[in-house]
Amino acid sequence: MSTPPKVHVNGTDYRWPLRPVVVVCIDGGDPRYLKQFLADGSIPNIARCVREGYAAVAEGSMPSFTCPNNMSIITGTPTVKHGISGNFYLDTATWQPVVMTGPELLRGDTIIARFAAAGAKVVTITAKDKLRKQLGKGLDVAQGHVSFSSEYAGQCTLAENGIENVLPWLGMEQPGMYSMELSLLVLEAGIKLLRERRPELLYLSLTDWVQHKWSPDEDGAREFYRRLDDCVGRLAALDATIALTADHGMSDKSTAEGEPQVLWLQDLLDAKLGAGTTTVICPITDAFVAHHGALGGFVRVWSRGQVTARQIIDAIGGTEGVELALDRDTACRMFDMPPDREGDVAVIAHENWCIGSSAKNHDLSGLKGHRLRTHGGTSETQVPFILNRPLNEAYRDKAASQSIKSYQIFDFAINGTV
Repeated sequence: MSTPPKVHVNGTDYRWPLRPVVVVCIDGGDPRYLKQFLADGSIPNIARCVREGYAAVAEGSMPSFTCPNNMSIITGTPTVKHGISGNFYLDTATWQPVVMTGPELLRGDTIIARFAAAGAKVVTITAKDKLRKQLGKGLDVAQGHVSFSSEYAGQCTLAENGIENVLPWLGMEQPGMYSMELSLLVLEAGIKLLRERRPELLYLSLTDWVQHKWSPDEDGAREFYRRLDDCVGRLAALDATIALTADHGMSDKSTAEGEPQVLWLQDLLDAKLGAGTTTVICPITDAFVAHHGALGGFVRVWSRGQVTARQIIDAIGGTEGVELALDRDTACRMFDMPPDREGDVAVIAHENWCIGSSAKNHDLSGLKGHRLRTHGGTSETQVPFILNRPLNEAYRDKAASQSIKSYQIFDFAINGTV
């Protein structure tokens, strides 16, 4: 019997999986949620993974947004390699923001696609459709693979997604964009596909509506994690290697009175340097505006030619809420980001602050009645890194000798478990 091939992806060799590998990205899954719910006994199946497998807190990619980190996880590389550094970047030829969700913008191959090319059956399911095409880059669903989003689960076709009639197949209604069911459908579909088709690799990426809405000590968050835990238990019962991580953490960025604590950076720079001299881009911006009002902990500033990066940094210096204001080269060197998609200046907020462009450009109506909880800065880079199986000797040594990055989760799950 021939030995299954190793699969080489973006500089890493992956052995053929010993059993199905399921990587779950808990969008917004700050380690504080797991700490709370492990302590109070709400998540016994995840507790078993921690006890019998491997658990650590890993470092995610910067900026700590959904798209960059999902692409880091699915390619096994930092942002500088795969090039997806947010939901938007600025095209300085037109001075218009460019959406960064097209597969043509993703550099390198995905681990999923390379395994598929080697003969594995693979699945990618995401809550947010903005991720679907990049996660499925290079994947021919006509060969028996599946790639769809729960956002458009009711519209799946065999030609586009490798599956159809998803909702009746699952016995579920189409979830709303702002619901925990949008994530739970991803998990339920993954469980059913694992049971019925037994693919070698599954990547299940959730949405962070729950974490934007509720802190770890609120009942809504506990209910979601209980249901997540039930899904983890059912995946484990199907003899899979399960890997849990997150794309980013989540921080409360409101005042004591519950109002968003925001630095309106475009307004500040217009006042100090003159209107029209700079353009501020908030790369967290997406269709899910009620999550965060397009406010996060990381923004980019481009000079329109009349001011230097140094002048921009000096204008920002000393402003309350700012942790770092860095020129392009320094930001890229510190955080492994691609220079050609970086602004002239990168600005990072303190943990309890967020940064917007101009107050008039942000719709915060969706936040009414809730504290603003969001992400993007260095304070939200810590994420869980949990495997339900123990590490082999080589990977125990690897874990002990280096800081763990979230983009190593496939490597550890495939190559590192017994």
